[in-house]
Amino acid sequence: MSAVAAPEALVERLRAVGDERYHDKHPFHRRLVAGELSRDQVRAWVVNRYYYQKAIPIKDAYILARLPSREYRRVWIKRITDHDGTLTEKGGGTESWLALARAVGLGDDETALEQAVAPGTRFAVDAYINFARTRPWLEAVASSLTELFGPPVMSRRLEAILTNYPWIEPAGLAYFERRIVLAPHDAAQALSWVTEHAVTQDAQDRCVLALRFKCDVLWSILDATALACGAFR
Repeated sequence: MSAVAAPEALVERLRAVGDERYHDKHPFHRRLVAGELSRDQVRAWVVNRYYYQKAIPIKDAYILARLPSREYRRVWIKRITDHDGTLTEKGGGTESWLALARAVGLGDDETALEQAVAPGTRFAVDAYINFARTRPWLEAVASSLTELFGPPVMSRRLEAILTNYPWIEPAGLAYFERRIVLAPHDAAQALSWVTEHAVTQDAQDRCVLALRFKCDVLWSILDATALACGAFR
């Protein structure tokens, strides 16, 4: 068995993944934040990202089924209701993304039918679901740790949209406002599990690779989106 490695070293390695590979560094995202995208290109981003957004509770359900205790499941299930809503409170992250789609001029059917979703987006998102379905629960949880990097990026994106795309209805931006608050809590919980259970070098290496894979998924979605809407340059 590999020697026990310090949790602090693991956290440093995980954060380094975000510094190197998080999708805020993608040229398409930089153009989005700079206000350089056309209306059709913004809509392409919203439609392709919707395919990812609707997959989040599905991958979380797979992770939920593999968690080692009911105590962990009681915590993780909140992620599903955060995105799907509940019978009494139907609003959730997926519905908030549909509100963003409406704010950029897309109808619910136009978004939900997914006819404009790029093949590369489908491939990347489906691979992420399969990862959550087949990999050990600790690696699947580690893959969710892009939430460590998301809130400041979402804050800058929200400010940029309000500044650079005045044609987007501000009411449609509630998704970002909500996730800026929720994501740090989710990330802290997942990180505590990873640092508690990844106690060998091999386990830590696999968690880092899982997070790299998730960053690649998000990067691939933007690659596919940019290609589909002519935003590569």
